[in-house]
Amino acid sequence: MSEQLTEQQQSEWVRNQFQKANEYLASKGILPDQVVVKESRYLVPLVAVWRIKSQDRKEYWVLTGDLPTDHMALSGARDAKDAVRAFSMHWQLKAQQILDTQPGDKTQVDFANLLINRAHGLYDLFDNEAIWQAQQSA
Repeated sequence: MSEQLTEQQQSEWVRNQFQKANEYLASKGILPDQVVVKESRYLVPLVAVWRIKSQDRKEYWVLTGDLPTDHMALSGARDAKDAVRAFSMHWQLKAQQILDTQPGDKTQVDFANLLINRAHGLYDLFDNEAIWQAQQSA
């Protein structure tokens, strides 16, 4: 997955994703305070799963990468791997809701199809034990 990127490129990608996560949370009115690095996972260059504490002491899982940026309360998943599965399931439900309520809106239908596509990709990542084993030993 990340073999073709240099270590410097991988580090830069992670930094960019961290900045993206912080900007996203700020746009939602959540002020990030610190990352729980030990619990966060980076599947360069596809997806990063961040465990972030906010200034009001709440904690969130934040997903960034080659997909829509999203977040959920820490209570929504027990670890980064479970968060990937939870985002996948949430996006499938959200896509179905969009398709059911706005079938004539091409922009919304396109977004729903993007969510479905990325949800399937996320589930494939969740289901790939080799990726998570490598993350545990990294």
